This record gives sequence, structure tokens and C-alpha cells, in this order.
Amino acid sequence: MSEKLQKILARAGHGSRRSCETIIEQGRVTVNGRKAKLGDRADADSDVVAIDGEAVRAQRLRYIMLNKPKGVLSSTEDELNEGRQTVRELIDLPGHLYPIGRLDMQSEGLMLLTNDGDLAHKLTHPRYGHKKTYRVWVERQPSVDTLRKWRDGVMLEEKKTAPADVEIVTRGNYVVELKISMREGRKRQIRRVASLLGHPVRRLVREKIGPIRLIGVESGQWRYLNEREVRQLKQSVARRVEPKKGTPSGNQRRPSRRRRGR
Repeated sequence: MSEKLQKILARAGHGSRRSCETIIEQGRVTVNGRKAKLGDRADADSDVVAIDGEAVRAQRLRYIMLNKPKGVLSSTEDELNEGRQTVRELIDLPGHLYPIGRLDMQSEGLMLLTNDGDLAHKLTHPRYGHKKTYRVWVERQPSVDTLRKWRDGVMLEEKKTAPADVEIVTRGNYVVELKISMREGRKRQIRRVASLLGHPVRRLVREKIGPIRLIGVESGQWRYLNEREVRQLKQSVARRVEPKKGTPSGNQRRPSRRRRGR
């Protein structure tokens, strides 16, 4: 079946469709020995597609759920070469995997990994705003006013955080359990906001990314997503169409030019 080259490359694990378009524009891709251009199509079953002279090999698409333990890097390699364990080392499979929904070293819980570059791009790009849900244990009970501020957004690095759902799950004398759902994902955002509001985080566990919930996986273990979960994940992406270049992003709309009657 004929399909766009960038789709074939993304499915083979060479990045998102956008980054694969760049590879094509750089003149690095050939189809049956002839240099390809953006907009070309090919049949992955019958045509020979190559990057820099090396044939692109179709690979089985993998969609993985991991329960990241505390003290493990959420990236696929230790960029500082300090011997720190990474999530990639927890998954005994060959080939490249893109991490989705990174967590800091001290945080735990759900991460997704896949070799589907196009899906990975849509799940990680801030424009798509997939909701993530966490269980967070903080010091002392937040007041009603503090919860309101957290829900409405606070100033962080001269920019206000997006609204979030924050609920008290259990109350304790010294530690309170919260359930937090949010679409925004700045670096260590929950920990920084909690400290700013006077309630340092004791523990943080992510439970959900989009429609996928952490189920049936012990800390440090992984499993393949089942067919229903993969379908739900792809449907959640399909409902959020990426705007074209030069058009308003997100839910923004162009002002109507229709003249209103007086």
C-alpha cells in the first residue's frame, strides 16, 4: 500500500513525521535508488526506502507501560555519564524506544515507551496537552486558600501555571495525600509549586497519562499495552489535530469577519 514517506520513516523509528520530513528535505532519503522529495509516496512492502544509503527496515511497533521506581532516570541514557540507571535498562528489548511522560529521579509511577515516533511526538508535544494524574503526599494539610491558588495557577519563573485539579484524598497529622490532574508539564512542576505554597512533597506517583492508567505492573516492571489501550491512546491523539504552520494553535480561532447586524 502506498503511503507518505515520512509516515514510513516514523513507523520505522526515525523520529516524528516532522523530523522525518526534515530528513527528506535534506536529500538523505532514496526510494529504489532515486533521491526522494517531500510529498513522495512509497510502498513499504515492495519499495526499497533508504536513509544515507542504509535500507529502512520495518519494525514491529511496540507500546510499553513501565512503572518507574524512585532513583531511576526517565531518559534512555545517562547524559552525564555518572553511572545512573535509566528506564531503558529496565526493558530488555532491542531497538530504540522513545520515553513518554518523563519523571524526575525521585518520582515514581507510569511511563510509556514506544518506537512509534509519530505517536511519541504527539504524546509529548505541549500543544496536545494530554492530562496526567498523580498521587502526591505533601507535608501538612493545605488550607482552602492554598488549594484555590494551586487550582487557579501560581507564578513560576515569571509565568503562571495552568489550572489544575487538586483534591485531598486522605488527611494525616503530618502528611496529606493529594490527587492532582493537569495538562501542563513543566520541569518538576508539582514539586516546585508545592514548595512554593509551603507544602514540600514527600512522595509523588503518576497514575495516569491520557486514557492509560497504571494497572498490573509492579515497581520496576513493564508490560505491553493491550490492543484496547493502544486503540484508546491513538484515539486520544486523533481527537487533537495538530494545527498547520502559520495557523492559530490549540483551541484558538481566527476572528470572524462576518459583519454583525446593528
